Amino acid sequence: MTTITIKELLEAGVHFGHQTKRLNPKMKKHLFEESNGIYIIDLQKTLKKFQEAAEFITRVAAEGLPVVFIGTKKQAADVIEEEARRCEQFFVNHRWLGGTLTNFQTMKRQIKRLKELEQGSADGEFANYTKKEQLLFGREQTKLEKYLAGIKNMSRLPGALFIVDAKKERIAVAEANKLKIPVVAIVDTNADPDLITVPIPGNDDAIRSVALITAACSDVIAEARHQVPVRDGAEEGEGSTYSTETGVESEADGDRKKRPGARRKRRPKPEAIAARLKSDEGGSADAAAAGGSGAGGTGDA
Repeated sequence: MTTITIKELLEAGVHFGHQTKRLNPKMKKHLFEESNGIYIIDLQKTLKKFQEAAEFITRVAAEGLPVVFIGTKKQAADVIEEEARRCEQFFVNHRWLGGTLTNFQTMKRQIKRLKELEQGSADGEFANYTKKEQLLFGREQTKLEKYLAGIKNMSRLPGALFIVDAKKERIAVAEANKLKIPVVAIVDTNADPDLITVPIPGNDDAIRSVALITAACSDVIAEARHQVPVRDGAEEGEGSTYSTETGVESEADGDRKKRPGARRKRRPKPEAIAARLKSDEGGSADAAAAGGSGAGGTGDA
């Protein structure tokens, strides 16, 4: 399993916290000392928590569940995108849209709209529109790409979130807690660790600190994904195909099932049709004979 050392944490400045006046009291158990008005984080506890987070993320990735990397800070945006793409996971690095998880069905419609705009732009379908309409389509596509590019292929809720700066991304944390989605996050001295499933005490402002921990988590996910056995293509397709006995093919052969509430029209047998015609002919002859005798009787009178 991928690990980091105390020396690497120290060189990256992971131990530097916020000013003492910005302390969240729940973070006291993760502190080492105070120095020049700044709290110093205990790197021994940081390393221990990272190992717990690595084990947890490994289990999530081994189950085939996606992990979303979230970090909308300017100094973390590029790192989040790079490391998420490296381990083939989803990411949000510009702005967390409220309801991304709790209102995922609406978010999927926005993602569908983004794909439609991309497809239309690639195929040249907008060439017949006016310049103003093409400009509006381009602006809409740019806006959607900015916020949804990292999750446009996410078809279901993730198995876990990895967050840089749990306090800034409090909306994402609240949505994950509401849906009982586990959260792994870098937690600085001003954040609440009780809201995080596996908090990693550390500096969430320094680029080197964020890059070190994020890259290590990315390595853990990539390693876990390589260890997962790849399913056979035939096995994966079995769940989405119809059975030849009950599906479309059986309907083509005339084995359709009767729909509930539908009345089937019965076709009369040939013998019944012939018998009915014969009886109709006999009835017509009898009627004609009766009519003739009646006419003769009237003449005799």
